[in-house]
Amino acid sequence: MDAFELSDLDRQRVEAGKLYLEFLRTPALSLGLYVLPAGGVDAQQSHKEEEVYYVVSGRAMVRVDDEDRSVQPGSVIFAPPGMPHRFHSITEDLRLLVFFAPAEGTADAVDEQRR
Repeated sequence: MDAFELSDLDRQRVEAGKLYLEFLRTPALSLGLYVLPAGGVDAQQSHKEEEVYYVVSGRAMVRVDDEDRSVQPGSVIFAPPGMPHRFHSITEDLRLLVFFAPAEGTADAVDEQRR
């Protein structure tokens, strides 16, 4: 069994000096912890994988394609493959669990193999 504690994951993320820490990867799924500080900028690009965010803590706005909505603890956001999305107007440090299916980056690898 794999089991994780958010406090341990956050410590590992801080020690690595990263905003994003992937902590589980299988071919079909990857999970990570993404933290954006209040007032911070989400510079991510769209992905070829399906992506789901679960807001653990914090408050912000999220834009998916051309739609904005507020997010808070308990919010769940789905970003379809290739659709532009980003968090903005972050008023409280934002902690997000991020789920990719298939695992992040694998859609690019499959595209390369088909060429």
